[in-house]
Amino acid sequence: MQIPLSRPDITQKEIDLVNEVLNSSYLALGPKIKEFEEAFAGYVGRKFAVAVNSGTSGLHLLVRALGIGEGDEVITTPFSFIASSNCLLFERARPIFVDIDPLTLNMNVDLTEEKITEKTKAILAVDVFGHPVEMDKIEDLAAKYNLYVIEDACEAIGAKYKGRMAGSLGDGAVFAFYPNKQITTGEGGVIVTDNEEIAYLCRSMRNQGRGENSEWLAHERLGYNYRMDEMSAALGIAQLERIDEILEKRSQVACIYNEKFKGVEEVEIPYSAPEVKMSWFVYVIRLKKNIDRNRVMDYLRKNGVGCRAYFPPIHLQPFYREKFGYKEGDFPVTEGISKRTIALPFYNNLSEAEIDYVVKKLCEGIKYAKNNL
Repeated sequence: MQIPLSRPDITQKEIDLVNEVLNSSYLALGPKIKEFEEAFAGYVGRKFAVAVNSGTSGLHLLVRALGIGEGDEVITTPFSFIASSNCLLFERARPIFVDIDPLTLNMNVDLTEEKITEKTKAILAVDVFGHPVEMDKIEDLAAKYNLYVIEDACEAIGAKYKGRMAGSLGDGAVFAFYPNKQITTGEGGVIVTDNEEIAYLCRSMRNQGRGENSEWLAHERLGYNYRMDEMSAALGIAQLERIDEILEKRSQVACIYNEKFKGVEEVEIPYSAPEVKMSWFVYVIRLKKNIDRNRVMDYLRKNGVGCRAYFPPIHLQPFYREKFGYKEGDFPVTEGISKRTIALPFYNNLSEAEIDYVVKKLCEGIKYAKNNL
């Protein structure tokens, strides 16, 4: 068997809507963008949505729209895709890392207050792997210290924390739609907010700094080419119409994995807090300590099973070590968990037979690693 790590779920509905765009007069800056934005804002429960060409672009624009810049500090997590920190460096702000909760793998909010200084401008919280962060605690801290709150919900569309949608709280949130995400637009992302000024600034900056009614070559501010195209928006519309079906399929796949791993003592399955509705972005297991994770992954790959180590700590990336002087031991929970995680094949239409094969090969890989210490 050859089982990839991820695979998008595209039906005739998506193909028809994209073809409709290709047969129209608009390939960019057309009606599908507005339609997608309105549908997405309604789904999340926000007043405004601004579609962009990636989650990274969305985070960057939101940081700029909030006026975060040189000399500012933003509290965030070292256990995430690197864009959640790089978006701060783009504006010469500094990410201030807080170690993670060993169960949820999100930023440990109970350790956050001690990192707040007079330079702190915002908290950028990440919903890691689709598990929402404790936004009520974060909002309480933000209110106490007059801080902005950005939610990186790029991995968490449809997730809920205490009944509230991921992305519905804070000053703004960002979602992403790369092909391995729950829904895809090929490449793409969206900013959501209830603040009209933030939405206006993000729309302007995504379109080279043009105003809403400006001439094409009139630019009101520094901007970027962060626009989403019409084909991507059409794909997003069709995928969003199927969101309940898609999330249910992914939940079923995760449940099957959980059941298959019962009794495999070397494997810890993903944790979901009781007050959370998980949106399954990836399925990431943790090996027990003293098992050579790299040997296990090598065995999986040799047997046709896609896998990846999610996530290497951001603070130990070469650029961050060089720029900020981070070293091993700075965030021990993040580092310890990062050495043991494996993302296994996970997508909507993964069959039970394929899951059986993955679990079988993982168990064989663990035995192989133990026998080759």
